[in-house]
Amino acid sequence: MTTQTDNTMASVRSGVLGMTPARRERLRLFVKRNRIELSITGIFVVLYAIFIVGAPGVYTNFDIYRSFMSTLPFMGVMALAATFVITLGEIDLSFPSVMGMAAWGFGSTFVATGSYPLAVLVALATGGACGLLNGVMVAIVGVPSIVATIGTMFFWRGFVNVLAEGKGIPLSTLSESWMHPIFVGRIVGDIPMQFVWFLAIAVIMMMVYRRHVFGSQVLFVGDNQNSAHMMGIKVARVKILCFTLLGVMAGLGGVLLLSEVTYFWPTTGDGYLLPALAAVFIGGTPVFGGRGSMYGTFIGVLIIGSLEAGVVAMGIQGFYTQVIYGLLITIAVTIYAVIMRRN
Repeated sequence: MTTQTDNTMASVRSGVLGMTPARRERLRLFVKRNRIELSITGIFVVLYAIFIVGAPGVYTNFDIYRSFMSTLPFMGVMALAATFVITLGEIDLSFPSVMGMAAWGFGSTFVATGSYPLAVLVALATGGACGLLNGVMVAIVGVPSIVATIGTMFFWRGFVNVLAEGKGIPLSTLSESWMHPIFVGRIVGDIPMQFVWFLAIAVIMMMVYRRHVFGSQVLFVGDNQNSAHMMGIKVARVKILCFTLLGVMAGLGGVLLLSEVTYFWPTTGDGYLLPALAAVFIGGTPVFGGRGSMYGTFIGVLIIGSLEAGVVAMGIQGFYTQVIYGLLITIAVTIYAVIMRRN
């Protein structure tokens, strides 16, 4: 009798939930495997709910989202690439300066030749070369990444000021090129192309990070370099590729930024370091490496990139933004620490 009652209750619970035990088990495993991603998604939803309630006149208008889509990609493409580097257990502090260097290459090449495609190639090559140098210093020479990239951060920022002689470069004729709409045009009504680039790169990097052998190698190296080496993984090559990729993405960020504002200034890239790293850490990639979430970084970019506007729209003074940055990072990291301890 008891067994029949238990079976009946189980059937009722299954019917109420609308799921078989097998489906509930799959759901449980999905939640367990994706706790970090679900946590950052929850933070994102709660934050935007607060913004919508606190400033409904702003956050129910498409204009604010158009503004976000126009500006987020400049920092976002670098944050995505930085996820690979941080998963290695390394750090790169120079990518904003690399962005400035690549932007100078883009602007000066366009002014000298009038060729948009050539200017893009120069920017990407410049960024890649700077990232390659970082990778070689870290992986081959053995310089700690924080030391190496602090040095190159100051070097590239100073060098671009020397090359530009502290002057800006007007690029108003960029908008006349046939390539201009490819990078910063508008599609499907009024969606900025730079956001389409950001989405496409995010999807590709998510797939590489979780489903490609290179992503697995990055995770192995970040978890234990010695074990990765014993497994036949070329640790130095993996590190160099990750730093080079970040340099290329810094170059692309410079191209997108200059294409949007049509002006180069030697300080181009300044101000992106902390927001980009904050997006990575909020997204669930720990600084000690070995694990991470590219999806989390993507959501982290959406949070960080819209935080200041949300704070101001709610009538809170702008200088509270850094306080909220700190709170978000602290809350997110605490949640992830609890999750990892339970796992």
